[in-house]
Amino acid sequence: METEQPSSRVRKFAALGDPVRLAIVDHLQDQDLSPDALATILGLQSNLLAHHLKILTEVGVISRTRSQADGRRTYLHLVLGAFADLLPVAAQIQTPRVVFVCTENSARSVMAEVLWHQHSDAHASSAGTDPAHRINPRTRTAVRRAGLTLEQAEPRDLDDILQPSDLIVSVCDAVNEKIARKPNPRLHWSIPDPARIGTDAAFAEIFEEIRTRVVALAPHVNCPPN
Repeated sequence: METEQPSSRVRKFAALGDPVRLAIVDHLQDQDLSPDALATILGLQSNLLAHHLKILTEVGVISRTRSQADGRRTYLHLVLGAFADLLPVAAQIQTPRVVFVCTENSARSVMAEVLWHQHSDAHASSAGTDPAHRINPRTRTAVRRAGLTLEQAEPRDLDDILQPSDLIVSVCDAVNEKIARKPNPRLHWSIPDPARIGTDAAFAEIFEEIRTRVVALAPHVNCPPN
């Protein structure tokens, strides 16, 4: 009997058999990272990291996108659902509150907060580093069409609400690169700005992408008892 070609699942197992590649997946479980940030975390030379990233990309475990803020920078993503039965267990995160942040707090961070309240009992808020004068009407449309309620009346300024113990989840590349020196624990999701397209369909698509991220992160976040 001829040996069958290795399945996609077997190739992914093989790719993850290397300790460095498994560590890469662990670090991308709850956030997106640039290759240089990942190289620093792992203490790897760039050429060696590139070799491992190539293997993980070929088996469909990770993907990358270019930063909307700095076109020279890319971010690495774990392909959620690519091997659901193999995903590493992320460490539990203890935080009194999750704060979702984008530049204007008018679209992505607002959606994330609404979805978080649907999927987690952990406290959450949202804010912007340069708040707009109003929440984007298409954000309100996307939330309403999902059958959810948007209670936030207007954008908030991050400096007005952030506490030292808050977990920041940046959902905007520009914000991630702007607040790199804040002492708060941070995660980053590299999510495109739907306002750049400006259609209800674009907002609905980003809403669903954020939902996927929230559902993946929520089980790993716990608020300590008061």
